[in-house]
Amino acid sequence: MSDIPQLSDVLAYLEVREGDLGEQAGQLRSSIEDLTARLGELDAEIENLRITRKTLLAIPRPEPVEPTPHPDVPDHPAYQRILAALADAGRPMRARDLCEALDLPILPKNTEGIRCKLKRLVTRGVLAEPEPGLFAQPRT
Repeated sequence: MSDIPQLSDVLAYLEVREGDLGEQAGQLRSSIEDLTARLGELDAEIENLRITRKTLLAIPRPEPVEPTPHPDVPDHPAYQRILAALADAGRPMRARDLCEALDLPILPKNTEGIRCKLKRLVTRGVLAEPEPGLFAQPRT
């Protein structure tokens, strides 16, 4: 070093200061690397959100679903008994079978009355007639 005492103090100060600034610069470089990595992660997430938004906006709106109308069941107790008997049986039945299930005498007037009611329920969509004379609850 130099023989001048003041110059050696200045040089020592400069050396210490250079070391401090080098350490601070290293810390800042490390922070910059961390921030750059975090910035890359945020950019990737932003891009994913943009893609998601674009995808969602491209999906066509579904057509409104019209509610299925409920069949119009007559209020008369005879219809309620017929429907209950069919539900209890759990299988398609003929008019004669329903007369037996309802404890009605097997007479033409009773069988035809039940058949007429069954046909009315088929017309209203309450029952189905999978084959002529055979009546069942429709499958849902």
